[in-house]
Amino acid sequence: MNFLEEKEQYQERFQLATDRIRQIREECNSSSKESFNDPAITEKTAPAIATRGEAFMQYSYCVSSFLLKICSFYQKKMNGELSDLSLQEWQSLNRDLYEDVLDTNYEKSFANPAYACERLGQDYGQVLSAVYTELRGNIVYAFEDRLFFLTTSFELFIEIYNLLEQEDTGAKEIRSALYYYFFDYADITVADSLHDSFDPSRNFATDIICHCDLEDLRYLYYFGEYISENELETAKYLNTLSDKQIHDMAFTFTDGYRRGFALYDIDLSVKKTVNIRYHLGFERLIREVIAQFQELGLQPCIYRAAVSISRRNLRGKVGYYGASPNKQYEYDHRMDDALFYDKAYADRRLQEQELALKSIEDLCMDFAGPALIETFGETPFNPVEKKEALQYSAKQQKRKVEYQAANGALVNRFIPGDQTSFSIIAYPLPEIGKQYQDIFADTISVNTLDQEKYLTIQSKIIDALDRADYVTVTGRKKNKTDLTIALTPLSDPAKETRFENCLADVNIPLGEVFTSPKLSGTNGTLHVTKVFLNDLEYHDLSLVFEDGVVKDYSCSNFNSKEKNKKYIHDNILFHHDMLPMGEFAIGTNTTAYAMGKKYNISHLLPILIAEKTGPHFAIGDTCFSHEEDLVTYNPDGKQMIAKENDYSVLRHTDVTKAYFNCHTDITIPYDELGDICIHCADGEVICLIQNGRFVLPGTESLNEML
Repeated sequence: MNFLEEKEQYQERFQLATDRIRQIREECNSSSKESFNDPAITEKTAPAIATRGEAFMQYSYCVSSFLLKICSFYQKKMNGELSDLSLQEWQSLNRDLYEDVLDTNYEKSFANPAYACERLGQDYGQVLSAVYTELRGNIVYAFEDRLFFLTTSFELFIEIYNLLEQEDTGAKEIRSALYYYFFDYADITVADSLHDSFDPSRNFATDIICHCDLEDLRYLYYFGEYISENELETAKYLNTLSDKQIHDMAFTFTDGYRRGFALYDIDLSVKKTVNIRYHLGFERLIREVIAQFQELGLQPCIYRAAVSISRRNLRGKVGYYGASPNKQYEYDHRMDDALFYDKAYADRRLQEQELALKSIEDLCMDFAGPALIETFGETPFNPVEKKEALQYSAKQQKRKVEYQAANGALVNRFIPGDQTSFSIIAYPLPEIGKQYQDIFADTISVNTLDQEKYLTIQSKIIDALDRADYVTVTGRKKNKTDLTIALTPLSDPAKETRFENCLADVNIPLGEVFTSPKLSGTNGTLHVTKVFLNDLEYHDLSLVFEDGVVKDYSCSNFNSKEKNKKYIHDNILFHHDMLPMGEFAIGTNTTAYAMGKKYNISHLLPILIAEKTGPHFAIGDTCFSHEEDLVTYNPDGKQMIAKENDYSVLRHTDVTKAYFNCHTDITIPYDELGDICIHCADGEVICLIQNGRFVLPGTESLNEML
């Protein structure tokens, strides 16, 4: 249904739900210790929930108050009462909506599973904290005028409150209510998510970007996301740049996207839409990006990163997003669907996903692929592991992996990976420090290096690597890396290559040559002393490979060996019992490396840039996931043939076992790198890098920045 039909259908239900929640708050207004113990509150006047104790009344009062705050905001928005708010008033409103989960308040918030379990008990605390977190998603639904989500979530709270009023109701019944809330509405929520992704008429964000006065920073608050100094200062800084600077930044990005289609010989002219994913604050750049994509015949689909339990992604935020009000809060709730995730629910979502994809088959065919602007510079986050936070059981982890494999195969049926492309680029956030503007300027330089120079140098590296039987990589100083990487044999070296020459097309900045390694014979230890992956920091990360597969792993983030293993298993292996090495690459962008050292920000560089600052290894799928059959060539005319491994080849027999739906790059920086040696079948050893410096003839100029 469209939004107008949605409003007409749910308006009365929403009003009834609001009235009941207002009653609930009044009933629970006696939840403080003083009033709870007041003898004036008799058995006849006390609400039924009072029999459960003060904490449950306080929880109900807190949540009902929050929902009424949402309702009040929604009514003001619909009545046009917000249009005259000053910037300061918008800032106050934004803080008020997110206040309960900010660092200063989170320790005593029912959104904190530790506090909720302390007050309500473990069983009730976990589920009720998750319920409150789900209900907090109503902030963005109110901004978007999504009355279905507002109404049904309000009704969910009323149902749970009614259950709590019954003395014989346990946490199991509340879990069941949550389960059926997600199960029963899956047909609507799954279809809604897909329309957000592929339907350009879902233009909430696009309208703000294209039609607001971007010099009036109030516009940032119209999205409904939490807004910090990062977003405000980014928008202010972009407003100081000239139109030409903005145009050139956008062109680097959109032309890289176009070049990706040309590189893979995919017809861009038949495509009509593009996803644009970014961090708020970059709207002036995004407006120009939209205009340039429209010149290529592409309309934008700009959707919000998921807020609901049912759609959150362990791999990070996908869509547009603002600041995190509290990263510990998000980390604590990243597995909340463990409350209800089972085979029936997974099957239901897959069934609805297939039906929804069929219903928008034309939109799927129009889709060209995503265009991502990443950011970096935030203070690295080291989470606290809480025993009260929900965790997947071993059975749920297995089902999650199976679901992701089946869903990946399903999506590829309707949106074949070999018919789309992408583009990705990164810029710093003001949080990176006082030299933010200088770092931003240097990042632009890194993103626009001379492609012809790197084409020549990288061709020499590939020519040497194509002589290899295997390659060895070692660390130095405190780095304990000692790896042997086996390579796919070449049938015709004059016409074939196994390393792609990566310039500034889809993956910006330029500066790497990469391959899918042969798994059999790939052995040893990959180690980095410090690395930042998927917004999480790792210390002394070590992965041990046997025949190309991760067999053991460790880090030193926590005092407990078990906690360290679990941290890696959850956030790098993504609950897989093992993952193969999907990529071996050698980064050549010493300019990016020098930038990291110049400003002491190497540990803050995103993997998009960091992977170009040394050799890197990806665990998970290959770089050619779902594109193995695309015939591609390097600029010298040689065909890239190393696209498969022992797992991806299973797509011909059982596609659910072919892909892992993850790809995490881990880089050894030049200052931790020892040697990279090419071992030829005839026994010759060719040194590509020694003690972290390029020594292969024709590559020495890369050392100038080192």
